[in-house]
Amino acid sequence: MLAPFSRPPGDRPGTATPERTEHPLTATAMRKTHPQRHAFPHVGTVTTRWTDNDIYGHVNNAVYYHYFDSVINAYLIDQGGLDIQQGEVVGFIVHSECDYLGPVAYPGNLEVGIATTKVGNSSVTYQVALFKPGETAPSAVGSMVHVFVAQASNQPVAIPDRLRHALQAIALRA
Repeated sequence: MLAPFSRPPGDRPGTATPERTEHPLTATAMRKTHPQRHAFPHVGTVTTRWTDNDIYGHVNNAVYYHYFDSVINAYLIDQGGLDIQQGEVVGFIVHSECDYLGPVAYPGNLEVGIATTKVGNSSVTYQVALFKPGETAPSAVGSMVHVFVAQASNQPVAIPDRLRHALQAIALRA
């Protein structure tokens, strides 16, 4: 036999609503100071697609990584000369994380800010953020790490000079 539906105490008529507490990770993410749009030296535009929305009517969390990766790679191709088809060196994302601060949805354009926070010998760490057009506060912030490898061996290699120069040109602004 199924148990009858029961409401939480605060939802029953005549009962007090218990104090709600935020999930500790959400509370931490919301308290952090996040870089504003002006801190990102490069901002690219992405267009949401119908398939980006989930059943809840907003862009699914996993899709944010597509946006970030697309803008990073477009920048590396355009400014750093990265040849993803036939180049000797390619970049692999080896780490990524994202804090979701507010929903975005189809249809519309979004802006992705990218900046570097560390450029090493074979790797680079990016700070990324997603903005609604015209807004200075991000809807999401995150970081991604690329390791550059020889395409033939998948072994880490020094970042080529042209690519290194392009990466250094987008250092996060204070």
